[in-house]
Amino acid sequence: MAAGVCAAALAALGAAPAQAHEARRPVPHWQLKDTGTDARFRGLSAVSRNTAWLAGSKGTVLRTTDGGAHWQNVSPPGGADLEFRDVEAFDARHAVVLAIGEGEASRLLRTDDGGRTWTETFRNTDAKAFYDCLAFFDRRHGLAVSDPVDGRFRLLSTSDGGRSWALLPGAGMPAAQDGEAGFAASGQCLVTSGSHDVWLATGGGAHARVLHSADRGVTWTAADTPLPAGDPARGVFALAFRDRTHGLAVGGDYRPDQPSPRAAAVSRDGGRTWTSSAQPPPAYRSGVSWLPHSRTTALAVGPTGTDLTMDGGRTWKTVDTGSYDTVNCAPDRVCWASGEKGRAARLEP
Repeated sequence: MAAGVCAAALAALGAAPAQAHEARRPVPHWQLKDTGTDARFRGLSAVSRNTAWLAGSKGTVLRTTDGGAHWQNVSPPGGADLEFRDVEAFDARHAVVLAIGEGEASRLLRTDDGGRTWTETFRNTDAKAFYDCLAFFDRRHGLAVSDPVDGRFRLLSTSDGGRSWALLPGAGMPAAQDGEAGFAASGQCLVTSGSHDVWLATGGGAHARVLHSADRGVTWTAADTPLPAGDPARGVFALAFRDRTHGLAVGGDYRPDQPSPRAAAVSRDGGRTWTSSAQPPPAYRSGVSWLPHSRTTALAVGPTGTDLTMDGGRTWKTVDTGSYDTVNCAPDRVCWASGEKGRAARLEP
């Protein structure tokens, strides 16, 4: 990553060092970690500097507890045909994974022993449903979202950490636009902040929208964003909220031969309104994450690179050209990224 930009990003994570020591500070950069597989990892959960979970294609789930030096294959048995797109880990032992697809391909599984055993806790039986993303408010309460069924996005709710799931009533969900759906691109089309607020990113419709609920998914409001829309390949692909007010949205057009102007937007009112970034990322981005304990610094990733903002999303600068699908930062100020061909990386000092 670019030296000047990343040195500043590191300073944003804590107290700025004395200028005399700044030149000697190592430059943070993505350090690739060999996963030993060629699976594509769109699901990522960063627990800490040492512990992270990956979920991806070919039914693959990996876990590291030593900072990526070694990865354990903890894939659920018999799931080689599943496409895992999201994982939410509570620690090194407890995690929930989401498999996507039409009908029974959409499933939720939970482990309580670091992936040695898995329990399937939900299997979709509605041919019209297609689950995209998973998010938790805390260790007990969480949601999973499906593309619209009968004209409205469908939500599952859990209050026991993903051990059981119940379908939420759809009366509080606004009607979906024609062709509107969520993108299972990075596990970040559904995100939470605090104990009750949750946001849902959409695309494929006439407008790229962000839906918000302040009551754990019972009732929702919808807001248009300025991100590219009007095509099944365009929309908001990922969201990040550092609190219940300040949010980032990234996306664009995922087709590599299509431009993605206005690929990022900012909200300062909890997602009620969105403003285009003055200097957005130069191309489609599928993942975004605030750096921990920072009010202004965030990373966005996509197939053509990583971008950094240091002004809360107003301007972005490309700082790395490696391909990643998703990015996630842990509370102990460490960020991880993952993507195609088994790629996984940690932001190293």
